[in-house]
Amino acid sequence: MSAADVDVEEVAAANTSFYEAMERGDFEEVAGLWLTPTDLGVDEEYHDPADTGVVSCVHPGWPVLTGRGEVLRSYALIMANTDYIQFFLTDVHVSVTGDTAIVSCTENILSGGPAPEEGEELGPLVGQLVVATNVFRRTPEGWKLWSHHASPVLATSEEDEDEEEGGADGDEGVGPDDGTLA
Repeated sequence: MSAADVDVEEVAAANTSFYEAMERGDFEEVAGLWLTPTDLGVDEEYHDPADTGVVSCVHPGWPVLTGRGEVLRSYALIMANTDYIQFFLTDVHVSVTGDTAIVSCTENILSGGPAPEEGEELGPLVGQLVVATNVFRRTPEGWKLWSHHASPVLATSEEDEDEEEGGADGDEGVGPDDGTLA
């Protein structure tokens, strides 16, 4: 097996570990999978967010979070407010160049709503489709997350599909009078 194949396998394993730690609600493991200032060669006492290499994260619907503290706080909040979460990853693609790797994937998320009353079973399950890009950097301890960016996939309705196929009235998707796309 070539070194490139080993790198791809190691990055894929690090990516899987990230999602499995989230499913378990293991904050310490999630924190250990993110780059530290030391991993980046930055003085831990003084770390200006404008420095090259700062970690970042974008959760669906959230603003960009920069800096390790801000990113890890977001995961602590998510874990504290999520009773159940499971990720089914599809369309996973790993690309490695030198000490940097990019993983793109689709997160098929199943999460549990809050229980209706104290002591009752988990509330209804909700599904969500999210596309994500995870950027990893090689460190002496293995591959660690540098950036995570996730965006929701908007569901299409049958009406949207009709418009894409030329509309129900055969107008080929053109607006009524102005020639713009509907």
